[in-house]
Amino acid sequence: MSAVHTDPTDRPDRVVPTWSDPVVAQASEAVGGPWGRHAVTGRALFWTPLRICLLFTSLVLSLAWLKQAPCADGNWVGHVQYTHFCYSDTVPLFTAHGLDRGLVPYLDSPVEYPVLTGGFESAAATIARGYDDLARSVPLLPTVPPVESYYVVTCLLLSVCGLLVTRAVVGCSGRRPWDGALVGLSPLLFVQAFTNWDLFAVALASLGLWAWARRRPALAGLLLGLGVAAKLYPLVLLGALFLLCLRAGRLRAWARCAAAAAAAWLAVDLPVMVLAPGNWGRFFRLNSSRPADPDTLWNLLLHADDRLLDGPLAPGQTPVVLDAVVAGCLVLAVAGAAWLTLRAPVRPRVGQLAFLLVAAFLLVNKVWSPQYSLWLLPLAVLARPRWRSLLLWQATEALLWVPRMLWYLGTANKGVGIDWFFYAVGLRDLAVLTLMALVVRDVLRPDGDVVRTSWPGTDDPAGGVLDQAEDAVVLPGPRREAVSRPVPA
Repeated sequence: MSAVHTDPTDRPDRVVPTWSDPVVAQASEAVGGPWGRHAVTGRALFWTPLRICLLFTSLVLSLAWLKQAPCADGNWVGHVQYTHFCYSDTVPLFTAHGLDRGLVPYLDSPVEYPVLTGGFESAAATIARGYDDLARSVPLLPTVPPVESYYVVTCLLLSVCGLLVTRAVVGCSGRRPWDGALVGLSPLLFVQAFTNWDLFAVALASLGLWAWARRRPALAGLLLGLGVAAKLYPLVLLGALFLLCLRAGRLRAWARCAAAAAAAWLAVDLPVMVLAPGNWGRFFRLNSSRPADPDTLWNLLLHADDRLLDGPLAPGQTPVVLDAVVAGCLVLAVAGAAWLTLRAPVRPRVGQLAFLLVAAFLLVNKVWSPQYSLWLLPLAVLARPRWRSLLLWQATEALLWVPRMLWYLGTANKGVGIDWFFYAVGLRDLAVLTLMALVVRDVLRPDGDVVRTSWPGTDDPAGGVLDQAEDAVVLPGPRREAVSRPVPA
């Protein structure tokens, strides 16, 4: 990384990670040390920061596929899905949802996911059947079991979604395009990319935030609405945008975004709602009646004393007390986020508030499936793009996958007991809480916010109409302080 240009007027046109992050600076010693002060930046003909971040993502997704390969053919004899840590919901649900028989989700078979996720399943199954038909007529093409061709197509489509997430994060990062590498090199992406279809919803939500950053609220709403049709969590992002627009007096832009989101969701859900109301409502009925998932705080409490909350439940019995407690905790979390938004000395950035709300939602919810942590990945990068804290959190997510699989394997098959699983859950929750605390500190002390202090005049690169906006509604509190933003050397 030696200097190749000595013109003193030549300066980087973006944040250089090896100058601003000690972890990256230390890692760069393996390839010659930090970027030279007079090295050329921003002039590569092909290997731009975006393309390198996409390359990182492709490499990690390739490694994720190698990890999943033992489970691809659906032959899980000997509990291979647990011993090889390659379990994926997509394989058993290929048969459970009738995709092997050409059934259409919702219209022909019940599906416990939002409508657009069922559409994703159906699209992958259609492409896979096309390949199977072609392979039977073209001897050069390998013939595989239908579940394997379906799983390969599903992973390829999800890989495209992973690349879109990286692209959206780079687009939301302003003069910090290398923050996309935090997505591309993510241990969490490696472990959970193909566990379920959540990467599809994460891609839609991330693209929605990118459209918002480009000051296109209607397009942002369209993409967020499609995200809600795939997983409900993008509703939380609309809530974050509402609070920020309230403070900045930009509610008209938020209204356009919300209206477009509602229209997109209705366009997807309404036909299924009319044609198959019973199957359409299955997702909502299941989520209202299901008990606490294994890796939630509530299950930890129930394991300590099963008399808490609703006590022991009969099969299919709705946990009324648990649902009420979760709802109350969610209200408190939203109230706390609203107070922080309106009281902070400087308006929080979109990434900060979105991360805090989604993380709080996961912590207090009664369901936290392992792949749900992918929801946090792009938001955490936008909220606090510091390698050390993000890698430590993601290390706990990756670590949790091991005792989870070994607990499912069972002690009779040389697995582990539930206590090891609970220890890993607690460690993961502690890491998420720590990361939330660091983000809250950055909000209350904006001089410590690496995004705002890394480039002169930076407010919120992902803010769109909120970027550089004046306050309209604030609660009495500390006076707004100027953020010190040093000029890069």
